[in-house]
Amino acid sequence: MQQMVEESELESEGDQIGNEPTVQPVGEQLAAENTVSPRNTLNDLSGREWIAETKSVWFQKGLGAKHPHAQIERQHPAPYSYQDVQRLIQFFTKSNGRVLDPFVGVGSTLKACALSGRFGVGIELVPRWVELAHKRLLEEVGPEAGETQEIVQGDATKILADPLRFPDESFDFMVSSPPYWAILNKKADHKVRGSRVANGLATNYSDDNADLGNIDDYEVFLDAVCGVFDHCWRVLKPGKYASIVVSDFRHGSQFIAYHADLIERLTKPLYGGRYELQGVTVLAQNHKALYPYGYPSTYVSNIHHQNILIFRKPKALRSSTTTLRSARKVSDSQQPGKASNGHH
Repeated sequence: MQQMVEESELESEGDQIGNEPTVQPVGEQLAAENTVSPRNTLNDLSGREWIAETKSVWFQKGLGAKHPHAQIERQHPAPYSYQDVQRLIQFFTKSNGRVLDPFVGVGSTLKACALSGRFGVGIELVPRWVELAHKRLLEEVGPEAGETQEIVQGDATKILADPLRFPDESFDFMVSSPPYWAILNKKADHKVRGSRVANGLATNYSDDNADLGNIDDYEVFLDAVCGVFDHCWRVLKPGKYASIVVSDFRHGSQFIAYHADLIERLTKPLYGGRYELQGVTVLAQNHKALYPYGYPSTYVSNIHHQNILIFRKPKALRSSTTTLRSARKVSDSQQPGKASNGHH
């Protein structure tokens, strides 16, 4: 269950533009540093590498549709580029750090971990995607990836609730691209018919009732997704970061600001949010085709970017093995005039 972008559709890295930021004079000394500062407790980047990654707009990278290593991941209806997640992993962890992806899909995060010298743990509900993730690591990285990367099959909500299997404060970073509600279950449009149906590729995650992508009600869906990220908060070390890669989308005539809804629920006390929002990076997708949605009478945007939500777990707070989302209920007496909507 990963980002709704096919890496196989992306241009090669050499075709991307805008990757080199202009460094202003105040940052010139830092940008000139080519060694890792002894004060750097976050990653293994030099000053030059660090400052380049803080630009709030990235351009999505990919291998190209015909690359041999794009053939497995394109079978998933919503993968994301391992090259982009690798940048996040290398910024928010040091070598040998432990990384968690609760919606690992066909293993982009684990491939990025293997190539970066990190230990990755991915959870995936659907057996087909688990099998492809193992195959991908073997064929695209090598058998050594099986020694450093772990794939756990099952329901992330239940698996992460086990403090014996996933102890408090045991991961250095969490990165994932969660499910996109039930929009993959809607009738295929001309774009999906041409790119996936015609090629015999899957158009939805699964038909499993436990699949969050099969929840009909958007509010219930949001609560379920955030419940998984609550568990991730528990196992994340204090002061460490979590990145969520998501795109907004349309449901019929309604524009759904998915990234904003996640931010609200994961940070606001009303919803029991405990994460601190550190920033949002725009991941621009220059490779995507333009479609005449709404023409010639109504504005409908071509969504050509994703949002990388960057959260931090405060240093001062300690984790609890209590299921956070289950404790998010706010009584009417505590919130006058507030009706329960399934997210409190």
